[in-house]
Amino acid sequence: MSAIAALRLATRPVLRFSSQARYSLAAVNSLKLASRLYSDSKFPDHVVIQMPALSPTMTIGNLVKWHKKEGDQMSPGESIAEVETDKAAMDFEFQEDGYLAKILVGDGSQEVPVGKPIAVYVEEEGDVAAFKDFSAADAGEAPAPAAAAKEKAPEPEKTAEPTPESAAPAPAAKSSGSAPAGRIFASPLAKTIALEKGISLKDVKGTGPNGRITAKDVEAVKVEAPSAAAAAAPVSAAAQFTDIPLTNMRKVIGKRLLGSKQGAPDYIVSSNVSVSKLLKLRKSLNSTANDRYKLSVNDLMIKAIAKAAQRVPDVNSYYLEEENVIRQFTNVDVSIAVATPTGLITPIVKDAHSKGLEAISKEAKDLGKRAKDGKLLPEEFQGGTITISNLG
Repeated sequence: MSAIAALRLATRPVLRFSSQARYSLAAVNSLKLASRLYSDSKFPDHVVIQMPALSPTMTIGNLVKWHKKEGDQMSPGESIAEVETDKAAMDFEFQEDGYLAKILVGDGSQEVPVGKPIAVYVEEEGDVAAFKDFSAADAGEAPAPAAAAKEKAPEPEKTAEPTPESAAPAPAAKSSGSAPAGRIFASPLAKTIALEKGISLKDVKGTGPNGRITAKDVEAVKVEAPSAAAAAAPVSAAAQFTDIPLTNMRKVIGKRLLGSKQGAPDYIVSSNVSVSKLLKLRKSLNSTANDRYKLSVNDLMIKAIAKAAQRVPDVNSYYLEEENVIRQFTNVDVSIAVATPTGLITPIVKDAHSKGLEAISKEAKDLGKRAKDGKLLPEEFQGGTITISNLG
């Protein structure tokens, strides 16, 4: 390959956005940097394709499936793989002419970090065969973490050895002393520990003055408990269950729900409202729609929430601790919680305060359908100013 051709490769962006997707400038710049050009004596000139950031919040992703196999020709605009972000599965489109020389991360790979080498492409078909033995190490990925894990593995064996020895003397300590007949003497702490662990004090021999049961005596019984549990474990082995792998979406939902409880105070305000007049209004509007639309109660609620948020702008705000501000929005972008087979997602009806009921109805139905099909773009479910949920 000529030096001019190599320079052209080095300066052209390797990844291409779908015509259906648009991202922020920061996301575009990060994707442009998601490949590197190599030229050395071991392999012909090639480009390492890295795991792209297909959403602004994506740090890891799942490589669901490759749409190309090694040796296939790739053309600008073609989807070469399907990548699952923290919210949706998206096509990873390519921007260059070339050939897929080597796949480094296979179908179904989970939690692949953004920037990790996933494949190699070359411009000349004749160079593909040279990458048969190409590995992640050749792509610049250091195997240090794996080596470090192996070094740490023997450590638990060393610390585990003294455990039985230190536990052995404990049962012997129970033999000295005995409690007076008919009454059990135990310290308050011993009683508390016994209650928490479900230990009957009748079976514990005290080693304190006059046979008094101490906390140490009760803790000694706890040492014997694992052996009994271990013996009973095979008996309950007939339990039947199914482990369902977590999707990236469900992991994010779990983290954010936990964060919402830990990081900010919350409280519930509830009220009962008669909507009989609202239902009459809905019926009247639908009867004169001439099949142009069919309003739902949710459509009316979206509009009502948008107008209410304008009247009470304090609820249409973000608390941004790092920036030391409360950001109060003048526009109202209503996020609608939608349950999908893979988890909860919140498509956004943007500028709901300025839209009519017909426009809101059509947009909400379209967003809801595409949400359940997993076809929402990142900007369609990230960045709302207020959220509503239909509890049924």
